[in-house]
Amino acid sequence: MVTDLVPRTTVHDRADKRAILVALCLGALIINVDVTIVNVTLPSLVRELHAATATLQWVVDAYTLVFASLILAAGSLSDRLGRKGLLLAGLAVFAAGSLAGALSHTSGELIASRVVMGIGAAAIFPSTLSILSNVFTARAERVKAIGAWGATTGVGIAIGPILGGWLLAHFWWGSVFLFMVPLAAVVAAMVALAVPTSRDPSTPPIDRTGLVLSTTGMALVLLGIIQGPSWGWSSGATLGALASGLAILVGFVLVERRLRHPMLDVRLFRNLRFTAASGSVTISFFALAGFTFLVTQYFQFVRGFTPLGTGVRILPVAVAVATTAIVGTRLTPRLGNKAVVAAGLAAFGLGLLWISTNDATTSYGVIALQMVVAGGGMGLITAPATEAILGVVPKEKAGVGSAVNDATRLFGAALGVAVIGSVSASAYSNALATTLPAHLPAPLTSVAHQSVGAALGVAHRLAASGRLTLAGTVRHDAWHSFVHAMSIGCLVGATAALVGAVVAAVLLPARPGATVPLPREARVAEPVAA
Repeated sequence: MVTDLVPRTTVHDRADKRAILVALCLGALIINVDVTIVNVTLPSLVRELHAATATLQWVVDAYTLVFASLILAAGSLSDRLGRKGLLLAGLAVFAAGSLAGALSHTSGELIASRVVMGIGAAAIFPSTLSILSNVFTARAERVKAIGAWGATTGVGIAIGPILGGWLLAHFWWGSVFLFMVPLAAVVAAMVALAVPTSRDPSTPPIDRTGLVLSTTGMALVLLGIIQGPSWGWSSGATLGALASGLAILVGFVLVERRLRHPMLDVRLFRNLRFTAASGSVTISFFALAGFTFLVTQYFQFVRGFTPLGTGVRILPVAVAVATTAIVGTRLTPRLGNKAVVAAGLAAFGLGLLWISTNDATTSYGVIALQMVVAGGGMGLITAPATEAILGVVPKEKAGVGSAVNDATRLFGAALGVAVIGSVSASAYSNALATTLPAHLPAPLTSVAHQSVGAALGVAHRLAASGRLTLAGTVRHDAWHSFVHAMSIGCLVGATAALVGAVVAAVLLPARPGATVPLPREARVAEPVAA
């Protein structure tokens, strides 16, 4: 039998633990860099692949759909089969998908490669956090380690846009994916050398029923959310996908309650610390993903910054997230999870509320300060909420516990891009309809309504044909319509964050309680046949 932690080195040695933490944080960093680096690439995809807004959302969400659908299954498999082995396999798959993305020639090929990258990411992310929680077992050191792990979100926000901007300034758009291949190889080497083998010592059988139900249910729910804007939120396809997915997830819960060795012990959700912390993470990433989706387009299309210039100008939010993620974990033992997480959500919401007042001429100094407020709030949420989630889960089940934490991030991010993206796209189109000149040819009007990038393309074509006044009008109307749309999107994110702050203040316990015990065979019925 493999013990829960079988290291090749003595994990109690501080130097060994530092090497393990660095390797795991770099593994998580790859995922965070990938998300932000793709956002900076979106305007280039509009220009070079002629991608519409719906296509851009699929470039982002195809990855998220697969990632989130498989993450519970991957977390469970990591507990049963070995966390280090699954982490290395995930890095290999992720590198292969990145190489395919770099060699893509169409939007369809790029979206397919993003699916492969999502499969690899699902194996990487929960493994990093579950190994971390097994290496750093004392709460004080675990809190600090999770703070460093959580800071990778901010570091990824910083590195992704700057690195992506530099690559786009010197190479073609596929270089942002090609860069991930050697990076994944370096991290894999570090993991192979430094990270100990880790898995559930009881080695329970694989819950095939749970794997199928959780993957299918999550996929259908996310598909309905992602496609809701294009299918229509009240359409039969959207409602059918959402209803089917929710029904399957309900079935998953019912099945898991009866299994002797469930993939996910659903009793975890009875613990308010676990449930409220999970909800806080979902809300924070809902607002962050929607804001990031909009602000990268604002900086490039409205303010005219290059991709590299955009990356540099996003630094304030990144530095704030990384800094307060560490500060938040130090404040948590003194003030409690309730106070820190609720304050973080409130600050995030107020920051987005302030950003919603911007226009096309707002000074960058003001915008930087706004991003510090919003990013500071975001950093206070993630690490303390993650620590609250893992503090409830027995370390033997850290893989699936980590997967729940990661699933809340991904679900929130997918929902944020879909909902905030949909609301802002509708606001943009409605605002543009009231301002575009009536004599603009109908085909050009239709193209301009697709996205702000498409509208600026129309203005460029008009200018090239000598119709400079009309081109200037279209450009001006597109800018102001997008700013209006971004304001509406930020208001949606701010509302979610402020409501989340109230919910966290009411429901999230201030201090950790006991972990939820493992299922006892004497207390459950016979397992359902897979």
